[in-house]
This record gives sequence, C-alpha cells and structure tokens, in this order.
Amino acid sequence: MARISIKGDEVRFVRKDSTTVDAIFFDGNVLEDLEPRRLFPVSGGNKYITLLDKDNKEQAVIRDVDALIPESREIILACLSEYYMIPRILKVLDRTEKFGILKWTVETERGTAEFTIQNRHNDIKIFYDGRVLVRDSNDNRYEIPDYRTLDRHSLKLLGYDL
Repeated sequence: MARISIKGDEVRFVRKDSTTVDAIFFDGNVLEDLEPRRLFPVSGGNKYITLLDKDNKEQAVIRDVDALIPESREIILACLSEYYMIPRILKVLDRTEKFGILKWTVETERGTAEFTIQNRHNDIKIFYDGRVLVRDSNDNRYEIPDYRTLDRHSLKLLGYDL
C-alpha cells in the first residue's frame, strides 16, 4: 500500500483516546487506530506528521497540521501534545556521577524528578538559543527552555559556574 499524503481538508479526524485517532476521508475511506508522531520531533513543529497503525507501520503523512480543518487540527495537536509531553526543568537540585553515569535530581513544573543519563554527549543537546534537551536512560525527555535563566546553583551543577 502506498503512503497516503494528507495535504489539507480531505480528511476528518476523530479522537479515540489520548494518543489515537481515526481518519475518515471524504471519499469514504477510513483508517482506524492511528497514532500521530512527528517525523522531525525537534525541528519539524506541525509539519510532516506520520500516522502509525497498531503494528507501528506508517499509513499516512500529514504534510502540515495547520492545513487541516480546525476540529481535526485541534485533535491532532492534542494527541501530539500528550505523546510529546516534555517536562520543563526549572532547577537542577543535585547532580552526581558514578562510573560515567550521571544522576540528576531536578525540579520541573510537574514536581521533583530523578533520572540517570547514560551518555552525556548523546543525551544532552544544547541549542544555539540556550535551549537544552535531555534524554534519560529510560528514553524520557526533559527540556530547559534557556539554561541562562537558571539560578546560580543550577548553573554550577550543569558546569556553567559564572
């Protein structure tokens, strides 16, 4: 089956649960139990969203979520928001290292979290605008929107002692 490319308003999405939708095309075709995922999670924004079936196989691609009808756009954005829920780190409370594995204790907008990082070079990405993405050993993601706005103690623990 060829990939279906969704360019705009030829489909209506119905939400099944927090991360699953049905696609009802206006030509009568229906694709059920699809999970929207970003093809480019860091840089893609609302463009190029893949729709995966239960077997994790791509069934269709939404080129631009903003081109969908308003109700469908809101459904897809809600599913993406639920799936890509990335807690924001507000403070770094503690950081230790043992055998090359980093253990962080942080405060997020959702409360205190503790996690380990296996490889600091692959799992901590610092962007030009000061944003930092962190991936822990369980593949959970965290974000520091701008490390330069962190308190002095957090900066010291991150190695940015000023």
